[in-house]
Amino acid sequence: MTLELAHENIWFDKWRVDDAERQFYENKSLGGRTGGAAGVGGGAVTADILNRITKLEDHNTSLLKSVSTLEKQLIEVTKRLSSMECGGKTTVPTPAPATKSEPMEDDDDDIDLFGSDDEEEEEQAAKVREERLKAYAEKKAKKPGPIAKSSVLLDCKPWDDETDMSVMEKEIRKIEMDGLVWGAAKLVPLAFGIMKLSILCTVEDEKVSIDDLSEKIQEIEDYVQSVDIAAFNKV
Repeated sequence: MTLELAHENIWFDKWRVDDAERQFYENKSLGGRTGGAAGVGGGAVTADILNRITKLEDHNTSLLKSVSTLEKQLIEVTKRLSSMECGGKTTVPTPAPATKSEPMEDDDDDIDLFGSDDEEEEEQAAKVREERLKAYAEKKAKKPGPIAKSSVLLDCKPWDDETDMSVMEKEIRKIEMDGLVWGAAKLVPLAFGIMKLSILCTVEDEKVSIDDLSEKIQEIEDYVQSVDIAAFNKV
């Protein structure tokens, strides 16, 4: 008998199985409590998700502020570029502000801040450069060069030896012309006691004609008989 019992399997832990089976049916009958426990676990998961959603909303708000600032800067840059153009005014449309419900789209690739504006600025700069060069050339062409002057020595002969030569000189110096400057004068013996007046003058070639000056001197008929050009030199 003892040998037969030694070879048989005896279930000494059956009480544990019975206890587990009892707990299983008790838990099954108390499904509400189990659901409540599960609800508590579900609540923990929901709080974590809510925290993440709150952080995402804060991040989204910060992004919206950054985008709004960039839009304002873009409008200012566009206005400045438009003011540099010569021609009509460019109207810059104001973009609608983004909302949280709308997804943010990256439109940086569609914005060309320095594309066509660069070409217009280059054309405008070339035009301004050409105008300045033209104005400089005109100014240089109008700039007066050195004034051409001549030094002329005139011999003024009187009628006779009784002519008052000092009065003759005074009358001649009364002649005024734009570009005429009288110089030194002296009496030079001519013949038979007659003296001639040699008087020096400087004239601007473009303003004073020596022939006209000689005619004006000869118009002093009471003192002057004739006028000869004794010397003519460029200054």
